[in-house]
Amino acid sequence: MRGYLASSIGITCAAALALPLVPPAAAAPPAAGPPTAAVRGPVAAGPYTPGGTQSLPLRPLARDRVATPGPSGPAEQGVTRRSVQRFSLVGVVWDDPDTELHGRVQVRTRTTGTGTWSPWQDLEAHYAEHGADPDTAERAPGRVRGATAPLWVGDSDGVEARVRAAAGGTGPRSAPLPEGLRLELVDPGTAAPRTEEYAESPAAGAADRRAGRYVGPRPAIVTRGNWGADESLRERGFRYTKKVKAAFVHHSATGNNYRCAQAPSVIRGIYRYHVRSLGWRDIGYNFLIDKCGRIYEGRAGGVQRAVLGAHTLGFNSNSMGIAVLGTYTSKKPSSAAVKAIARLTAWKLGLYGVNPRGKTYLTSGGGNLYRKGKNVRLNVISGHRDGFATECPGKKLYAKLGTARKTAARYQGR
Repeated sequence: MRGYLASSIGITCAAALALPLVPPAAAAPPAAGPPTAAVRGPVAAGPYTPGGTQSLPLRPLARDRVATPGPSGPAEQGVTRRSVQRFSLVGVVWDDPDTELHGRVQVRTRTTGTGTWSPWQDLEAHYAEHGADPDTAERAPGRVRGATAPLWVGDSDGVEARVRAAAGGTGPRSAPLPEGLRLELVDPGTAAPRTEEYAESPAAGAADRRAGRYVGPRPAIVTRGNWGADESLRERGFRYTKKVKAAFVHHSATGNNYRCAQAPSVIRGIYRYHVRSLGWRDIGYNFLIDKCGRIYEGRAGGVQRAVLGAHTLGFNSNSMGIAVLGTYTSKKPSSAAVKAIARLTAWKLGLYGVNPRGKTYLTSGGGNLYRKGKNVRLNVISGHRDGFATECPGKKLYAKLGTARKTAARYQGR
């Protein structure tokens, strides 16, 4: 979430193998069923097909057609109220990832089964700072899109959306909206997770400490197979950096209206949004944590290895990204989630000989806080906002990082 824009919106929160790159348009076919992206006005939902993305273009809203347009067209675009196939996660994307959306993005949805419409809900307006570093293969021109953060709305079969440009300049005209605005409706599909998890006993961690290594016990980690990742979505192969020197903590900005039993579905939705809607090679985060404190494997490549993620624009190399599911701008994270951050970092940072309470240096790949090539001193456990001007991971979660650092060091036996 690009930091502190004049629109006063609160905003949230490379390269080893040469693999073929697929443009987003080619990588994001619509879900099977009726071509809802081409339909205007209310339509009847077609047969439900689990797992898929409906992509609907935003149009000028009727009431805006006689209003003063912005420099690049109507100041308000949207999708009129309509029935669609079932979905649970929603976001807005546009063509150029380097174009900022200065304005307000809102959706309302209809709950499947009850026919009840939600109130208008805001989507965090920027998301590009979670992506791959500049000048990397994953961020190649024409590959990725700009986007809002996705919002978890639960099982829904109706939608309405509006995007209103923020006022710009000194006159009545508005700042332009990005080109190619589309509403993405993501259905996470169903999965039958297995019960196995990566796990290691506390005694194993203690043995490491007795041998002079400060490595915390390996926590239980829900594997990609267990949360139901469709491995055919992502690019083949893996990419790694040399080591893990730091952990960046994020909030997913997907809202807090989920049950812990739904967390695998939320993650499958984020995964599909990152890959199919935004054009990333895989889910951006290395790990995710739900509000009950369960830890999930994120980007593929091995939980012990230094997998290159797409989580903190400019600082993905030699770091890992941890996303706590939810929005923590005004809501406090659960103690279980904070403890899980500590457990995970005590183990993973310990594998690379790193003290969770220490400082480290990372070289910026370019961003809005630090120029490319600048050597930056950071906390080993940092918030997203420490590397990029953003509100992520939210004021309330950011305030808990000191506790996570102390607890992680204790788990390491320091």
